Amino acid sequence: MPPPEGWRRRAWLAAGLAALGLGTIGIALPLLPTVPLYLLAAFCFARSRPEWAERLYGHPRYGPPLQAWRERRAIGRRAKISALIALAASVAIVELTLGWPWVLIPASIALVSGGWIWTRAE
Repeated sequence: MPPPEGWRRRAWLAAGLAALGLGTIGIALPLLPTVPLYLLAAFCFARSRPEWAERLYGHPRYGPPLQAWRERRAIGRRAKISALIALAASVAIVELTLGWPWVLIPASIALVSGGWIWTRAE
C-alpha cells in the first residue's frame, strides 16, 4: 500500500517545527544554537510551507544572518567569535569535569568545527 498523499510535506513541516522550537529554546539556552536551527527550519519549511521559510528570512533579528548564509554562505564576525568562545568553554568544562582522555572528544570537535566556522566568509 503506498503512503498517503502529502506525507513528505507533513514530515518536512514536522522537522521544521521541531527545529524552530529548539532554536527558540536556544535563545535562552546557550547550548542550543539559534541561527543554525533556524536555518534548518527554513530548509524544511522551503519543502513544506515556503511562505513560512520566507517569514523566517524576513525576521528583523534573525533574518539578516539567515539571508547572509543563504546568499553568500557567510557568518558574521561577532557570530564567529561567539561560536569559538562557546566551543572553547565546552572544552574547558569537559576538562574540569571529566578530564583526560574525555577532553579529547570536544577538543577535536572544536578544532574541526571551529576551523570550518573561522574560514567562512564574513
